[in-house]
Amino acid sequence: MKKIIIGVALLAGFVNINAQTAKKDSLKEKQIEEVELFGERGKQNKGMEVITRIPLKIRDQIQSISVISDRAIAEMGALNITDAAKNIPGVVLFSTYGGGAESMSIRGYRGTPVLKNGVLMNSDFRTSSILTDMQGVENIQVIRGSAAITQGIGSALGAAGGVINITTKKPKFQNAGNVGFRYGSWNLFRPTVDFQRVLDSEGKVAIRFNAAYQHNESFTDYVKGERVYVNPSVAFRPDSKTEIIAEMDYMYNKRTPNRGTVNLAPDNVNAIYELPKNKFLGFASDNVKTKAFNFGIYADRKLSEHFRVRVAYLQGDNSEEGVSTGRLSTVGSPVRNYALRKRTVAKSGGEDHSKVFQADFIGHELKTGILKHTFQLGFDWKESYTTTNTYSGGYKELSPIDVTGTVSNILPSNVDIHSWTKTGSSSSPKSPIYGLMAQEVMSIGKYVKAILGVRYSSYQGNNQKGKKFAWDPSFGIMISPFLENVNLYASYTTTTGLRGNDNLLQGGGTVGASVTRQWEAGIKSDWFEEKLRFNVNFYSMDMNNLSYELLNPITERGIGLYDFAGDLTRKGVEIDLIGKILPELEVMAGYSYLDAKYHDSPAYVNGSRPMMAAKNTANGWLNYTFRSGVLKGLSFGGGIYYVGERPVNEYTQKTIIHNTRPGEKPFMLNAYTTINAQIGYTYKNTSIRVFANNLTDAIGYNAYYRGGFLNRNDPRNFAVQVNYKF
Repeated sequence: MKKIIIGVALLAGFVNINAQTAKKDSLKEKQIEEVELFGERGKQNKGMEVITRIPLKIRDQIQSISVISDRAIAEMGALNITDAAKNIPGVVLFSTYGGGAESMSIRGYRGTPVLKNGVLMNSDFRTSSILTDMQGVENIQVIRGSAAITQGIGSALGAAGGVINITTKKPKFQNAGNVGFRYGSWNLFRPTVDFQRVLDSEGKVAIRFNAAYQHNESFTDYVKGERVYVNPSVAFRPDSKTEIIAEMDYMYNKRTPNRGTVNLAPDNVNAIYELPKNKFLGFASDNVKTKAFNFGIYADRKLSEHFRVRVAYLQGDNSEEGVSTGRLSTVGSPVRNYALRKRTVAKSGGEDHSKVFQADFIGHELKTGILKHTFQLGFDWKESYTTTNTYSGGYKELSPIDVTGTVSNILPSNVDIHSWTKTGSSSSPKSPIYGLMAQEVMSIGKYVKAILGVRYSSYQGNNQKGKKFAWDPSFGIMISPFLENVNLYASYTTTTGLRGNDNLLQGGGTVGASVTRQWEAGIKSDWFEEKLRFNVNFYSMDMNNLSYELLNPITERGIGLYDFAGDLTRKGVEIDLIGKILPELEVMAGYSYLDAKYHDSPAYVNGSRPMMAAKNTANGWLNYTFRSGVLKGLSFGGGIYYVGERPVNEYTQKTIIHNTRPGEKPFMLNAYTTINAQIGYTYKNTSIRVFANNLTDAIGYNAYYRGGFLNRNDPRNFAVQVNYKF
């Protein structure tokens, strides 16, 4: 809390001392770039450099990159990553883990790394996710497919599938402000503020302050949340060639964890109990508190017309503590009544710390004969570690419940969770990762580009005999055979995963590295003076040297043993359309097809899909705004989102640590479609928007089923948002 008070006090001081000297009409005197749904036209999106590390337009990148701007986020009324990212083909919510995370899936890889300003905020390789307040979000950037050339070793389960980067708002050297209030279903109320000022007459120093407070209940009894978010930043431009930005980002979040419902049959039969909307299987006293603090400082110096350097240091510190209901396991063996469930309550807590330093030397559009070069030479250092707390008491097994009957949400009087105090903690080893990288884009005229890249990564693992480094190449070609705005491309990249590198095999030795090899080809284009983008891509990915942890055998030291699990291939198609069809009509639409299956596997059933990997997803969103006549300022829009059926678990040949039953094909979660609508009106500086979500009250589930999480989406709900700009 001291950090947030200091940050706010500093900004308040800046405003009081310097605002008097700022130019009153600074906003009018500066040309405001037209912001589209994907950001500023003709420019690299804000914050993009931390994940691409090279100054190229999206259409000139050989990676599949999608961007959703704060404008699009506001028009949709998105309150979380899922609301925004579902407008990108192939991006699906894997699980919320009871409301404590947004673990996303890209191209069938669960646990997609979610970064904030380039920093991985959650070191848990299974989820790699964070809770995000959208008030501080400038844009959301998604790389689909390998990002190893810039992100390095793929430590997370979903690293090879892509990465999601959340860029926070920073000063734009404008005098502007925006205050808002939102009220919605289940007693949601949310005031927000966005304030920025130029502090001196020469336009060298600017500040920005974003903040939000949110209180919400739920369609489920006892489930509620409360959040405080602040994001101050300051920018300094000592001259026309230099910019330095410092910012912090703090969120306090208190919520009720909710495991959702259960399946009333064996794991090969879909008999999900359609829990009454207001029914809660946990306890009223369940609660988890999260504190997240992020800090970043960025410096960019233009050395000449063609050269510049960029450095960035970013740090994230998260802590979490709470008491919650455990997995609702069945009773007895064999199970005679699937409605009868064990209930436990436990206290848990810990911290997550991450640091990143990046340095880049960039050359832009240098000419040598008929060739034009844009290149980047970079270095980065990453370090993360976690701590896990232990508590006195801290766990209690209670009487079983019948989930279909009356369920008490009050803890028995003999369970005193307030007496469960922290007794100690243990920390994971710090494992620094160093990376050296180079990227080169050679252009031959306007119509041919060759893209080359290579990255060397070095890390410190737990086993001194294990592999400590990885080489990941990236190369591709891009041609514009017909029009300058239409690019055909093909690329090859790899992602090396060393997470299981040091794990011990039951036959001796270690598992070693897992490498994902990706081939991709497609079309990238933009139209109507870069107001509309249309992309199509085809990809083939092969992830080899998979492993799994054995259920029973352990070494004398109590360390688990592993065995090989074969390969996993993914082939797919993605279609993406975003921008303006007409000056009044905005669109975001997409489709994704994924064929993912195990092969040559002694552990998984060959030909089976990985859990929660949907074959088909589709999205469509339109927004129309009247810009003249008696209806000027009126807008209306709507979205439709489809997620295909998904296997709820892995289909295995062997019993692995997750207690999956060999030979038992997991049931499929049903496909579902949700429909949203919005209507708004803007008059001068005031705007009002009404949101209606899930109009048909469709039921869909996100799940980490083997971990005991089976959560439904929100039922039909409504909200109204009022904003005033100044």
